[in-house]
Order: sequence, then structure tokens, then C-alpha cells
Amino acid sequence: MTPLATSVSGPRARLFACFLRLGTQQAGPLQLHTGASLAAKNHYEVLVLGGGSGGITMAARMKRRVGADNVAIVEPSERHFYQPIWTLVGAGAKQLSSSGRPTASVIPSGVEWIKARVVELNPDKNCIHTDTGKEISYKYLIIALGIQLDYEKIKGLPEGFDHPKIGSNYSVKTVEKTWKALQDFKEGNAIFTFPNTPVKCAGAPQKIMYLSEAYFRKTGKRSKANIIFNTSLGTIFGVKKYAAALQEIIRERNLTVNYKQNLIEVRADRQEAVFENLDKPGETQVISYEMLHVTPPMSSPDVLKTSPVADAVGWVDVDKETLQHKKYPNVFGIGDCTNLPTSKTAAAVAAQSGILDRTISLIMKNKKPTKKYDGYTSCPLVTGYNRVILAEFDYNAQPLETFPFDQSRERLTMYLMKADLMPFLYWNMMLRGYWGGPAFLRKLFHLGMS
Repeated sequence: MTPLATSVSGPRARLFACFLRLGTQQAGPLQLHTGASLAAKNHYEVLVLGGGSGGITMAARMKRRVGADNVAIVEPSERHFYQPIWTLVGAGAKQLSSSGRPTASVIPSGVEWIKARVVELNPDKNCIHTDTGKEISYKYLIIALGIQLDYEKIKGLPEGFDHPKIGSNYSVKTVEKTWKALQDFKEGNAIFTFPNTPVKCAGAPQKIMYLSEAYFRKTGKRSKANIIFNTSLGTIFGVKKYAAALQEIIRERNLTVNYKQNLIEVRADRQEAVFENLDKPGETQVISYEMLHVTPPMSSPDVLKTSPVADAVGWVDVDKETLQHKKYPNVFGIGDCTNLPTSKTAAAVAAQSGILDRTISLIMKNKKPTKKYDGYTSCPLVTGYNRVILAEFDYNAQPLETFPFDQSRERLTMYLMKADLMPFLYWNMMLRGYWGGPAFLRKLFHLGMS
């Protein structure tokens, strides 16, 4: 895959780009987990379920609280991925190889890595069971199992990905197929979908639409492309300030947006997508495509759906301010697997990790949690190969912006932050438990403006 070069011009932009591109370089090893360890124990003071962004981050923080020997992570995957960059991989602006590293390299040194899958949670007995038949008990449990991709809930998938012209930026197996479909596009409909379920990074389904439109313009194919965004939602974005900016871009670039349209079937052999009108259940429409990007339905992991820690629809049931479980005081949740009423993003996980660290530290001292999570989340809305609208907001869908300028405007600096600075922060600070989001930057800027 040959990445599409990003155009950067102007001395300030070049200087900023040079600084931010340090983010593409790996920092030297700092007490990284080597994979070699003593025989796994059957009890840990802190047991972390999941080795994604939330799990690794909290393991690093808990290591400093209780010592590495008292912390373990249950995670079956051999590789860890920085998934936010897949938007750019699907558009040819980044290499897939840059998004992943061995799981062993990101687990904090000394923390036990249990290479297994969780198959049962028993919070009444303070233990879990793995697919290897092992029972592991704990004093404190952190659930960070992420979100489950349910491609199979769309008729014709995932087998449809064996055909050309179709891709999805949500899976390591299909993200490069998006770039291939984009390159192979000749003439016709380019369709982008948003499912009728909660999703992680809710801006990603439309980011690839804007990038595809930019690619068509760069390659002289724009006049031959009918770009369609079929979304199950009733609005383009949940925060009015950013929605208004996006609507203007949609109008200027002549993009078609159809609301309340849910993808229910892909006939990949005929290059047809079938949508149901959610306002008129049972009414369907078949649209032919030259390119199709699928955002799959998503749900809580199956192991959680029937677990005592889940709410009525399967998400880990936590207090939205402290992240402590509502029923089990020694159980906590973070990230996509929880029922926190905010957008499921890596930025949200970063902010939650700082709050959860404080919560658990106080619980360990038999004190009441005082630090409250405000729902902060962020979605860098990529609108081109060198432009981003940086959406930041809280539980009330009100902007909670970091910088002292209007973040609803497309900016090169925000693109460079998305493409280069954030990966650097992720690998070298967040996963090591040193990045809890930009709250301190907001305070710094606001103090400077007062």
C-alpha cells in the first residue's frame, strides 16, 4: 500500500509538522514487559480484564499503586493496535504496520500477562474464569473489555469482504480493503454507512467519506462519484456546534446524507447494499455501489451480556462520575464496555483513566471518591488529508474545548495533532499511565486568557 502524501505548506506549518512528526518515532524502551514471567498466580490484588487502551493504561497506573506483582491483565491477543489511526490507513495516509505493536511490549514491566480469554465473571465470589479452565480471584477488578464488532448481523457479511469494492476501517482485517476500494473506484456510487447501534468513535464513519471525497478530487474522479452517507441516526453529529460546521462542508462538497437508513444486507457479488428505513420498518431500498464502506453493528462483548456486572442491555453498569460499579464496590469499568453516556473514544478512555485511578486509590483507603468524570470525550473529525475539526464535549453534548480558538473550524494544526502527536502520546504516555487527557491544558490556556 502506497500512502497518499499529505500536503503541508508554509514555514509555520512545516515547523509544526516537523515537531509533531516526532510522534511517529518510538521512544526508547521504559521498563517494557518482556513476556518472561514467573508462573501465574491464582489471586491478584488488582485484576484487569482486557489489554486494550483502557486495560493497559489502568494496569500501568495500578502498578504504581500496589506494585507490579499484585497486578495482572487477562488478554488473549498477541498484538495491540492504536485503532484511531485506521481512519488514515483506510484513506492511504498511513501504513497499517504503524498502528500495531506486540502486546508484550505494552504490558507494564512486572505485571502478569495471562494469555487467555475471559469466559465468565463471578463478582459475588470475586473471581473470573478463563477459556483455559483457570479460576482467578481478585480484591479489585477493572473491566476494560472494549466493544464487540458484529459484522455477521448484516446479511452477507463478513464473507462479503472477500469481494472487491468493499472495506471497513473498523477491523485490522478489512481496513486496507477500504484503501484498495478507494484506489479502484472508477464511476458510480460511493456509499458510507452508520449502524443502528452504539459504536466506538462515532465520527469515523463520516471521516472516511470526507477523505474519499478529497481523494476523488485529487485524482480527477470527483465528477464521476456520487457520494452517499446513509446513517441510522437522525443528525450528522450530536453536538450542535460541530454539526453546523459539518453541514456546511456537506453542502459545499455536494455530499448526499440520508438519515434513518440502516444497512441490513450486502450483496457483494452484485455490488448491492440493502437499507431499511427506520422510520418505516420493513421498507427497504437497494442501492448499487462502486465502493462501500461498512461500519458494523456493535455491542457489549458476549461474556458481559449475561454477566451480573451488566445493565439491562449488556454494558458494565458503573457510576457515571466515579466509574465504580453500582452494585459491586470492588468492581470498576472503563472505556467502550461501560454504559457511560458519552461517546466511546480513546480520548474518553484517557480522561476516564485519571478519574478511575483517583477513585480506586480512595476506595483502597476506605475513603469516598471525590473526583468526578464530566463525560469528556473527543473526536478529531478528519475532513481532508490536511484538515481536522477537533470536537471536544461532555455528557451534556456541550463543547469542552482545549484550545483558545474556535475548534469548529477546519485546521491543519489539528490534523497534524491527530496524525502524529496523538499516536506519540498514546504509545509513550497514555499506555504508561501518564496521560489523563487535556484537562490541565484547558486550565493553562484559560488562565492565560484571564
